[in-house]
Amino acid sequence: MYFNETSEEVIKKFSTDSAKGLTSSQVKEHTEKYGLNKLAAKKPKTTLQLFFAQLNDILIYILIVAAVLSVVVGHEIGDAIIIGIVILVNAFVGMIQESKAEKALDALKQLSTPKAIVKRDGELQEIPSEEVVPGDIVIIDAGRFIPCDIRLIESANLKIEESALTGESVPVDKNANSVLQDEKISLGDKKNMAFMSTLATYGRGVGVAVATGMDTEIGKIAKMLDESENELTPLQKKLEELGKILGIGAIVICVFIFTVGVLQGRGFSNMFMTAISLAVAAIPEGLAAIVTIVLALGVQRMIKENAIIRKLPAVETLGSVNIICSDKTGTLTQNKMTVVKFYTDDTLDEISKLNLENKGHKLLLENIVLCNDATATETSKTGDPTEIALLEAGNMFNLFKEALENAHKRMDEIPFDSDRKLMTTVNNYGDNYYVMTKGATDNLLNLCTNAYINGEIVPLTEELKNKFLKAATAMSDDALRVLGSAFKIVPSTHIEIDELEKELTFIGLVGMIDPPRLEVKDSIELCKQSGIKAIMITGDHKNTAFAIAKELLIADNINQVIAGAELDSMNDQELANRIDTLRVFARVSPEHKVRIVKAFKSKGNIVSMTGDGVNDAPSLKAADIGVAMGITGTDVAKGASDMVLTDDNFSTIVSAIEEGRNIFNNIKKSVVFLISCNAGEIVSLFLAILLGWAAPLNATHILWVNLITDSFPALALGVDPGDKDVMKKKPRNPKDSIFKGSIFTLLFNGVLIGLLTLAAFIYGVHTYGGADVTLTTVGDNPAALMHAQTLAFVVLSGTQLVHALNMRSENKSIFKVGIFSNMYMIGAIIIGIVLQLAVIYIAPIAEIFKVVPLTLGDWGFVLALSLIVLVLNEIMKMFRRNK
Repeated sequence: MYFNETSEEVIKKFSTDSAKGLTSSQVKEHTEKYGLNKLAAKKPKTTLQLFFAQLNDILIYILIVAAVLSVVVGHEIGDAIIIGIVILVNAFVGMIQESKAEKALDALKQLSTPKAIVKRDGELQEIPSEEVVPGDIVIIDAGRFIPCDIRLIESANLKIEESALTGESVPVDKNANSVLQDEKISLGDKKNMAFMSTLATYGRGVGVAVATGMDTEIGKIAKMLDESENELTPLQKKLEELGKILGIGAIVICVFIFTVGVLQGRGFSNMFMTAISLAVAAIPEGLAAIVTIVLALGVQRMIKENAIIRKLPAVETLGSVNIICSDKTGTLTQNKMTVVKFYTDDTLDEISKLNLENKGHKLLLENIVLCNDATATETSKTGDPTEIALLEAGNMFNLFKEALENAHKRMDEIPFDSDRKLMTTVNNYGDNYYVMTKGATDNLLNLCTNAYINGEIVPLTEELKNKFLKAATAMSDDALRVLGSAFKIVPSTHIEIDELEKELTFIGLVGMIDPPRLEVKDSIELCKQSGIKAIMITGDHKNTAFAIAKELLIADNINQVIAGAELDSMNDQELANRIDTLRVFARVSPEHKVRIVKAFKSKGNIVSMTGDGVNDAPSLKAADIGVAMGITGTDVAKGASDMVLTDDNFSTIVSAIEEGRNIFNNIKKSVVFLISCNAGEIVSLFLAILLGWAAPLNATHILWVNLITDSFPALALGVDPGDKDVMKKKPRNPKDSIFKGSIFTLLFNGVLIGLLTLAAFIYGVHTYGGADVTLTTVGDNPAALMHAQTLAFVVLSGTQLVHALNMRSENKSIFKVGIFSNMYMIGAIIIGIVLQLAVIYIAPIAEIFKVVPLTLGDWGFVLALSLIVLVLNEIMKMFRRNK
């Protein structure tokens, strides 16, 4: 609003005085009215809150109920303790990984500059920026951060670097005298305004504070961060759905079996404990902990690949990403203006082709180095980014500013002026002095009467002038920022300043741009192969954005580019309808970025947003995966992100997506393995009770298998070597079930494991009891029942350990995958066997589990039954491959 009012109107609105500033009483009054100039911070979660957040899961709730019922009804304290340990391990692993409290708002708060210079009571005062109030007259000079949002009332060559807020890499020329009419103008085009936490790089200014604290543009971003909600990731949603299904299924089975048992005349208390056993069998107790641990291990691997994951589930979400919305400046580009082309002697060429043996080339380079107020050495760079780029062009050819100025001392100068758009220096060249001028091509050509062509000064004809303008247009069409260069030789420094920029000789042009990162193009190509769409979002102008996007193969048509002003004219539905045809969003504000992310998400996409500036923070938070740059990124961006790249490399995102896909595949293997094993337990118990048999397993057996025998192989599956072809496949649909393509494998193996367990139980009863397996008959021979249950227990454990090998690939033979290609799996199977032997042969433990030692013949029978799982799965895979 203040940008379309004159400075006098704004001063009057705040009852201030441009010469004297506010009075002490006004300062007090404004402080009470507007508050301190600081950002409100959200209270971080306590350790206890983080801990309980990990317990907010339906599977955990069911486990807690099962543990309590075990103690209350069956006095099975051991079961309850084991379940309790599982719950605590899961909660602690998740809490430790996420214990870093959100720092987004704290970081925003710290961005505020510690000191500000204001006029109060007619005197200049340096005060803490927190004490600045609306109406204060604020003094701005080069190198100082802006303490609040300001309507400029004076400006002299003022340039402000706003990339952290707008994403535009070039400092903005400010003009206090302009009054902007368009109310929907973008943030980067508000030339008469200065915004909190941006940096003055050149010139000076005076302005009136118009907004402080949460009312500033950066405060609005803070508010957006505060209001954004944390959504569940696809995996969290799938596991939540799975938990509900398992929970409902467990309750239905328990009620059904309990009713059947009571009708069969079994004891009420006995049937209640059997029903609890079934509930325990239905719930994979280790699932929550295993998923958490697999994600945590993935996080550790990704740290080595330069990606730090701040929130565990984000690892898996990366595998679903099909849209990468990338901020241009500093992410796709180097965030460093670089001279890439030059024009002299009727030749437009790459800067690398410049030849110091050519007089025109050398003079052009000397001009841009000498007519320059920046510094650029290997250790230090100061000044305007455009001027730094010019010095670095000289450095490429060993024309260093310090050495050149020592040889050609600056005798006089006319500083850069935003109205003239020119800068001039006078440098000593032996007996003569060279007037070196650089600036906007049109302005400079109007001051020239000659041109420097092939080492000679010739008249500047209309034909020559048109050639220079044509070259400048060609560079501009490639989104280059073009500067002209001119000079003249004068015999003495005693020349009127007004005469310096007259009758100049035009030398040539240089074109510069914030160039793309070298490795990004290959990464975007890989994204295309993987079914991932790369989108550019930037604060730069439309043509600049399109030129970069075209070079990176993000866009090939200007119709794929849309500007922020066009977005403002569209409602959310109109944007959603058009979003699939767009690839580049130019001249956008932080609010636009959030709208863009939400529009892509409304189409069912899983969206990653990359960025490094304060302006990126809300969209990083709104995206499914927010990716911040670790080197150039602000603390705000990092605080709002799910992942931080320690090398600021776009290609690292693609590597992280590959890792995320493999991690999801491994989690899926673990989940399908655990559920199929649990299905086997349910089948064996359910059929036995339905047929009126004695229970082949007790609750302790099931709990042991679920927590120990299953868990180690499931963890080993979680760290299975990644599929090398995973990036040749399209991203999975987040709406797809976690069991997609694996339902038959799950059911087949669940039924198979259940039937083999029952077969072992029947074999044990007949071999050691000589009777049938009905409850009444077996009940008369407890020793035979214990032996039969031991066989069933060991076969259940053995078949599941062998089944873990099957799960390494649903199509490839385990012999092709390589039995020893995952040594963690071999270790898990060995640990499972050793622990199973310990349960049977260590007397005190055997007593707790109610098992007996097995004979050599029993072990041969167990091995034969266990290997059936491997043999049948290999045959099934062979048919699947042939099909």
